[in-house]
Amino acid sequence: MCISTIGSRVDFDRRRSGTRPDHISRRVTSERGARPGSTPLPCASSALVGSAARATRALQMALYVSPGFSRAADAHLRLALMFKARRHWAAAALHFRRARLAPHQDATFTRLELSFHAAHLLEARGLRKSARDAYERLLKEPQLSSALKADVCRQLGWLYHRCVSLGEAPARARAAVWCLQRAVAAEPDSGAGLYLLGRCFAAQGKVHDAFIAYRNSVEKSEGNADTWCSIGVLYQQQNQPMDALQAYICAVQLDKGHSAAWTNLGSLYESCQMARDAFACYSNGGSAAVAAHAPLRQRLAFLRAHLAHAPMPSVTGKRRQLPSIEEAWNLPISAEMSSRAPKSAPPPYPGKRSEEPPPLNHQQLQTLQYLQRNSHNLSPQQQALMQQLLSQYRLAQAARARAVTKSEGSNASGGESAESLAEDLLKRFSDSQPDIKKEPTKNTSSGSSSSEAVLGGRQPVVKLEPLKTDPLKPVAFNIGMSSKNILDACKENAGPPTAWSVLGDGCGAPEPPAVPSPRLSAEQLAPPAPFVYVESKRDAFSPQLQDFCLKHPIAVVRGLTSALKLDLGLFSTKTLVEAWPDHAVEVRTQLMQSADENWDPTGRRRVWACASHRSHTTVRKYAQYQAGSFQESLREERERGAAPHHSAGGTLSDSDGRESGGPVKRRKGARMLRFGTNVDLSDERKWRPQLTELQKLPAFARVASAANMLSHVGHVILGMNTVQLYMKVPGSRTPGHQENNNFCSININIGPGDCEWFGVPDAYWGGVRELCDRHGLSYLHGSWWPDPEELRAHGVPVYRFTQRPGDLVWVNAGCVHWVQATGWCNNIAWNVGPLTARQYSLALERYEWNKVQNFKSIVPMVHLTWNLARNIRVSDPRLHRAMRTCLMQTLRAAAGTLNAVRARGVPIRFHGRARGEASHYCGACEREVWHALLVREHERRHVVHCLACARRVSPTLAGFLCLEEHHTEELAQVYDAFTLHRAATPLAAAQAPTTVPTPD
Repeated sequence: MCISTIGSRVDFDRRRSGTRPDHISRRVTSERGARPGSTPLPCASSALVGSAARATRALQMALYVSPGFSRAADAHLRLALMFKARRHWAAAALHFRRARLAPHQDATFTRLELSFHAAHLLEARGLRKSARDAYERLLKEPQLSSALKADVCRQLGWLYHRCVSLGEAPARARAAVWCLQRAVAAEPDSGAGLYLLGRCFAAQGKVHDAFIAYRNSVEKSEGNADTWCSIGVLYQQQNQPMDALQAYICAVQLDKGHSAAWTNLGSLYESCQMARDAFACYSNGGSAAVAAHAPLRQRLAFLRAHLAHAPMPSVTGKRRQLPSIEEAWNLPISAEMSSRAPKSAPPPYPGKRSEEPPPLNHQQLQTLQYLQRNSHNLSPQQQALMQQLLSQYRLAQAARARAVTKSEGSNASGGESAESLAEDLLKRFSDSQPDIKKEPTKNTSSGSSSSEAVLGGRQPVVKLEPLKTDPLKPVAFNIGMSSKNILDACKENAGPPTAWSVLGDGCGAPEPPAVPSPRLSAEQLAPPAPFVYVESKRDAFSPQLQDFCLKHPIAVVRGLTSALKLDLGLFSTKTLVEAWPDHAVEVRTQLMQSADENWDPTGRRRVWACASHRSHTTVRKYAQYQAGSFQESLREERERGAAPHHSAGGTLSDSDGRESGGPVKRRKGARMLRFGTNVDLSDERKWRPQLTELQKLPAFARVASAANMLSHVGHVILGMNTVQLYMKVPGSRTPGHQENNNFCSININIGPGDCEWFGVPDAYWGGVRELCDRHGLSYLHGSWWPDPEELRAHGVPVYRFTQRPGDLVWVNAGCVHWVQATGWCNNIAWNVGPLTARQYSLALERYEWNKVQNFKSIVPMVHLTWNLARNIRVSDPRLHRAMRTCLMQTLRAAAGTLNAVRARGVPIRFHGRARGEASHYCGACEREVWHALLVREHERRHVVHCLACARRVSPTLAGFLCLEEHHTEELAQVYDAFTLHRAATPLAAAQAPTTVPTPD
C-alpha cells in the first residue's frame, strides 16, 4: 500500500507553485497588496462574479457619464485589475493604457506602479519574455521606491525560477537567487522574498540555505501556511517524519484549506502505513484539488476500497511511527520547531499577533497628503517624514487587510490566490480610504482643502466634473428646432457633455435586455432555421426575398448563386494561389473538437472560453496546409480500411457537423488545426474579377450599394464595407459574437465542404451576455463558444443549421452567431446596413453601449449619420426621428466644444476632409471625434483627443490646436434640409437614396 511519497509530494508542491508567481497566501500578499499573482484562477463563485460585475458596471458608468472626471485614472486602474483577475486580457490592457494616459494629479498610484501591473499582465497572458523585459526596464528606473523595487525583484526572480523559456537551468537559477536576494535587501521586513528564496534553494538541493530562508521568512511574516508546507517538504526529504508532521500541521492550522499541505500530509501518513489518517488528509484537501489531480483521485479510490475491508485499528497493536491526525492537531510544538516559529504566538496556536501598528490620526493623514502633493519640493527632512508616515500607514492598512483576509480565508483554497495582486490591491483601495463624514464646504482654505482626498482618499460622493457652462436656465432642445435656434441656444448654454448622447438628451446608457418572458417551450427553444429557395433570377431580385431576410434573425438563401450564375471558383484556393500567392493570411491555431463541445486545454471540463493563437502566413503556404490536411485525412481513412465518405459538398463529416466518436476518445486524439482568417480582398487592382462577380447579387446583398448604409461612410472599413475571405479545414471556428455595431452580414460558402452555424435572436443577446459573465468571460473582448443546451436551459432559443456550398447566410441586425467548418472550404463575408429604422437604432444603441464598455466602435456613426443626411431622403418617421435626434445632439456637441475651446484661447483652424479620409478617434478613450479635433503632439506625432480627454491632459487646453472638419454654415444647411419626405411609395423612398454617396 505504500507509495513513493517524496517524488509525488515534491511534484505536487512544484505544480502548485507554478500556477502563480508569488505563491504566498492572502495573509502575506495583503501585507502590501501590490504584488502580482501570475496565472489567473478558474471561474470564481457566482457571488464573487456578481459583485465584480456590479463594481465593473459602476466604474464604467462613471467613465461613461464623465470621461474626464478627476479620478478617471483610478477608475481605469481598478477596471484593469478586475479584468485581469477575471482573465479578460484585452480589456485589462485597454484600461491600463488609458490609466497611463490619464492625468495622475489625484491618483492613488504612481506611473511606475502602473507599469509594474502592466508588466504583470504580460506575464499572466503567457508573454514571459516580454514580461521579463518590462520588469528589467523597471529596475533601471532611478525613482523606483524600495517597496516597489522589492516587488519587481520578487516577481522577476520567481519568473526566472519557473519559466524554462528564459534560458538554461543553471543561468536561470543564478538569476532567480540574485533577484530574490535583491528583493530581500530592498525590503528586509517582508517575509515574501525570503520564502521564494527558500523555494529556489530547495529546488537546487541547498537544504541548509533553504531552512535558513524559511526560518527568517516565518519570523518576518508571522506564520505563513505556504512557508510551513515547504518546511515540511524539506523535513520529509531529510527523513524526519515527526518534524515534517508538525510543519504540515502548522500549515493547515494557519490555512485550513491549504490543499498542498493536506496532500503532502496524506502522503506522509501513507508512507508510514497509516491508511485511515492518509485518507482523511487527502479528503481534507478539498474537492477542487481532488478533481484537478488524477493520481490523487486514484489514491483516494484505492484507500476507500482498502479501508472498507480493513479491520478497525487495535489499541494493543504495534506502535505507530506517527500520532494520528487527531492527536497531532493538539500536540505541543517541539523546541526546534518553536525556534523557527513566530516569537509572539508560535503555530499551531497563532492566537495572538504582535502588537499592530496604530493607524494614522487625522492630522498625520493631512500631513502625509500634503507632503505627497508637494513631493518634488521637499527637503530631506520632509522626505524622511513622508516615508515614515507612509510606512506606518501601509503597515496599519496591511494589518487591517490581514484581519479581513483571515476571516475569509477559510472559505477559499490555498490555490485560489493566483489573483492576489488584483484582489489585494482592490482591497487596499477599499480598506485604505479614511472615512469622511461630510463633504468639505466650498469656503475652505487652500491648506485645509487638501484633506478632501487624503492619500487619494475616498470622498463621500464621486465628483463628476462636466464642462462648466454659464449658470443660465437650460434650454429644452428638440428636433423641431432649426439649426439657427440650436446654435443660438448653444452660444448661451449648450449643456453639459452628459446631455450630448446621440440617443437624445436625458437618455441613459443602453442596457442589455433581460431574457424576454414568457419562457419558451422546448420546441420554441430549438427553432428550425428559416430557409428560402431561389430558383430563378427573377426570384433573386424580387422584393419578397429582401423582406424574408429582414423578418428573420438569421436565414439561409439556397440556390441564389446558381440562379445568378456566380462563378464561385474565383474564390477557390487554387484561383487565389494563381492570382496572388504571397497575399497575407491571418492564422488562428485552434483545438480540433466537435461543434457540440468546447473543452479546456487539459480536456477535463467543458467551458465557454475558446482559445486560439494568432500568427500570419501567405495564401500559398496556407493552401499547402489545407491540401495537406485533406490528403492526410484520406490517408487515415485508407489506413482504417474504409473508403472516405464524401458528403454532397465534398466534406468528410456528417452533414449536421457532428463528428463520430465520444468526447473521451476525441479528446485523447485531439489535434491542433490552423484556420486562415481575415484575408483582405478590398484592393480592386488585385481582386477586380472577384469583386466584379459579386455585383451580380441583388442590391440589398451587395458590398457597395446606394441602399447600403455602409456605402455612405465614405472610407474603407476592412471586413465591413469590403470583402474578407476565410480559408478553413474541418473544425475551424469563428467564436460567438455580434457584428460590429450590430450591422447585418452576408456570408457565402464557396465550398467544397459544409459549415455548421448557430444563431441566437438579437432580443436574447442579454441572456448570452449574462452567461458569459457567469463563465468569467468578457462579452465584447473575450473569445467564447457557447453551449447550446446551457443557453436553452437559460431560456435562450438557438438556431442550428448547415450551410452548404453556394448557400448565402443572412445574419440580421444584432443576431448572435458562431460558426464551425465541418469540411474543407472557403467563405467570403461582408456587412451591409439596410436603410431601416431598426438597423439604424440598433447600430446607434450599440455605439453608445460600446462607450460604456470602453470598446471601440469601428463604424463612425456620427460621421455616417451626417453623410446619410446629405445623400438620402427618408419617409419612415421612426428612422427620420432617430437620425434627426443624432444630428441635433452632435451639432449641439460641436457647438459646445467650440465654445469651450474659444473660452480657453485655443487657436481654431479649418482642416476640412480629404477624399477617402478615415474618421478620427480619440487617442486616449478611442471614441469617435467629429468636426472639432483637438490635436496635440505626442512622441513626435499628432494625436487627436476628444474634449473630455483633452481637459484631463490640460484643464486649460494648453498645447492643443483645434481643427474644424466642416464649415458651420454647411452643417446648418444639411440639418435644415433633412426633413421627412412625403413620398407616394413610402417603402421605396425609405430604401432608396436620391444621390450617390459623397466622398466624405
